[in-house]
Amino acid sequence: MGLVMWLRTGLLMAILTGLLMGIGYLFGGPNVAFMMFLFAMFFNFLTYWYSDRIVLRWYNARVVDEYEAPELYAIVRKLTERAGLPMPKVAIIPTDTPNAFATGRNPKHAVVAVTTGLLRILNRDELEGVIGHELTHIKNRDILIGTVAAAMAGAIMQLAYWARWIAIFGGFSRDRDNRGGDVIAAILVAILAPIAAMLIQAAISRSREFLADEGGAKISGKPHALASALMKIEDVVRYRPMKNGNPATAHMFIVNPFRGMSIVNLFSTHPPTETRIERLRKIAEEMGIYF
Repeated sequence: MGLVMWLRTGLLMAILTGLLMGIGYLFGGPNVAFMMFLFAMFFNFLTYWYSDRIVLRWYNARVVDEYEAPELYAIVRKLTERAGLPMPKVAIIPTDTPNAFATGRNPKHAVVAVTTGLLRILNRDELEGVIGHELTHIKNRDILIGTVAAAMAGAIMQLAYWARWIAIFGGFSRDRDNRGGDVIAAILVAILAPIAAMLIQAAISRSREFLADEGGAKISGKPHALASALMKIEDVVRYRPMKNGNPATAHMFIVNPFRGMSIVNLFSTHPPTETRIERLRKIAEEMGIYF
């Protein structure tokens, strides 16, 4: 892994550690802040080694083999060999909303996940374009920071949720005179936690989607098919967004699956799909392929 990737991942973990310690100090002083520091160290370890499993579990994704999904598995294997990557695990997410993402801490421990809705609406060429896009994320090592960011942002959103309930029910303090301070602290956490989540997501460059589109077009050799897949996914998501999922993972998907949810705007890292399609048209022309 390059130095820049290590620094970006370390920054994410430092943000989470500082946020948790600040919450601990607000609610219980130095002793609780130290306890939150220990918890943050444990959580950082957990997210580095197991964030991919956490994300897959959020979506009830099931790892499949070549006997359960022969066509999908064959596509992934063919394009993986073409990209010069180790064979990733293949997972299927049981939802009608078409989409896909890649996860894992490095190419040797990667997973390519697609939804049942995606398999239903795309033809083979379009599916190859999408898989090529996800394999490019693996090749460019986007998956570690994207997966860690998803796990951390999800944790921060959960903290904000708890803080709102703490404020409603009067805080942790046993001293009634201090209840007001607890409520104020909880409200501050509820306000600052989404801001911290925005900072985490800001570490993920929007340009990575353009690079993954370009890589996917070249790995599959079918930029027109990838553009067509993006159009199909965008059209379905616009009218039938994903309802059961964690908005903190929006950046991981090839197209934002949570349209219409205001909280998702905090985590928006995708360029407009129309812009991506136009860039793919230019890439196709450079490759001597015309729509």
